Amino acid sequence: MSTSYLARRAAQKERVRILYRRALKDTLNWAVHRHLFYQDACDMREKFEANRHVEDLDTIDRLIADAEATHNKFRHPDPYIVPWAPGGSKFTRNPTPPSGIEIIYDYGHEDNVGNQASFSAPH
Repeated sequence: MSTSYLARRAAQKERVRILYRRALKDTLNWAVHRHLFYQDACDMREKFEANRHVEDLDTIDRLIADAEATHNKFRHPDPYIVPWAPGGSKFTRNPTPPSGIEIIYDYGHEDNVGNQASFSAPH
């Protein structure tokens, strides 16, 4: 086997791995309950395993391209995003304060003891 064959085959394996992971994660967006997800994940794994025996590099490239096109066509329009991840509902909810802003943690206990005004009740 030549080096170019091995390099191309490794690249194909990587593309299939990435496609499978993306499709599996996207299946979670469509399946509301875990028991539905498990069945969908098994069905998808069977589709990937059905082409595991293919050895022709051009056929493998075509199968990968077809699978990527199918995945892109049926992607979820509103995928679930973890709340604290970029794009999530909690992302940068409490951002760090800008530079130059000082936070006083001992509010009400400042060093202005000498400047206190005396208050007395009216007589």
